Amino acid sequence: MSILRLAHRWAGGLIGLSLAILGLSGAMLVHKDDWLRLTTPHAAEAQMQDTATLAAAVQRIFEDPDPPRSIVLASKRLGLHRLSYIDKERGAYADQTGEIVAQWSSKWERPEIWLFDLHHYLLVGDTGKFVAGALGLAGLAFVITGVILWWPTRRLFTFSLWPAKMSRAAVVRQHRDLGVLVAPLLFISLLTGVAMTLPKVEEVMLAPFSSPAEMKASEGAPKAKGGPLAPDTDWLELLNATRAQYPGAEIRTIGLPTKPGALISVRLRQQAEWLPNGRTMFWFDPATAQQVATRNAQTLPTGLRIANLEYPIHAAKVGGLPYRLVMTVSGLALALLGSLAVYTFWANPKFQKRKRPSTPHARA
Repeated sequence: MSILRLAHRWAGGLIGLSLAILGLSGAMLVHKDDWLRLTTPHAAEAQMQDTATLAAAVQRIFEDPDPPRSIVLASKRLGLHRLSYIDKERGAYADQTGEIVAQWSSKWERPEIWLFDLHHYLLVGDTGKFVAGALGLAGLAFVITGVILWWPTRRLFTFSLWPAKMSRAAVVRQHRDLGVLVAPLLFISLLTGVAMTLPKVEEVMLAPFSSPAEMKASEGAPKAKGGPLAPDTDWLELLNATRAQYPGAEIRTIGLPTKPGALISVRLRQQAEWLPNGRTMFWFDPATAQQVATRNAQTLPTGLRIANLEYPIHAAKVGGLPYRLVMTVSGLALALLGSLAVYTFWANPKFQKRKRPSTPHARA
């Protein structure tokens, strides 16, 4: 137990601040849509899903001389379409008529963009994504070892959001008791985060449900090749074709081909899907707007359907405000536990030593 305690303490001192950054940024991102509703024109407008309105907006957006490569359509919580361009740094928001209301050429121009990049990529791309996943694995180890270390002291449990005083003993006591209280939330947050950032770990987790080969065969675009994009695509007819097959589904994203032979893609979210943009897919030939293939998310292998739950659980895209508040608590708790672990380990070296006796009698 002493070795486990020493390893837990040293590892916390070394990477606690990194985990705190992930926790705090995650807690803020949970409320991204609320921030946009307060700060961006038309963001609070009600979602419009009739195909005539969608088609008119899509046509207006794609007719621009510099069209985006894809559109994420307005949702129930955010009344704006988000536009993404070939240059991944660029982006824009458009209202539901297709008029641009905000645009940026760098992630640093939009707080919600760089905050997501910090949380998911640590601002350094795919390398940062791998590091974030490794930190999540370490966080899971902290949760498990922390519960083991707490168990012998369980009768001393007291609830405290903040240490009674900034002594090592008080901070350790608060860290131990708060940690075990939020352990289930941290476990869910960290496990789903690891699954999304470390594909090989996710494969191992999902292997009991579906083989990696089965899941890979069910993903990706069809092998069919499309022609060049026609300048007069009938977006209303195209969207009506998707709506006819899934009348109760939301049309969520539209993507243009980004290379020769690629297809137009449309994503829908059926009512049973938790993923905000769904995984029900349509592909169309860019030259003729004829349907080439479709994929029903409800018939995907079990492993993929479980994988599609990771993001909505991690980012609180289900459960409404109560669950967003739960995930906010999880993120803030991780930030507090990580930062105080670093504080006691590095900023106050005197906490690592026993205080020497000062009275003559004690010295004797």
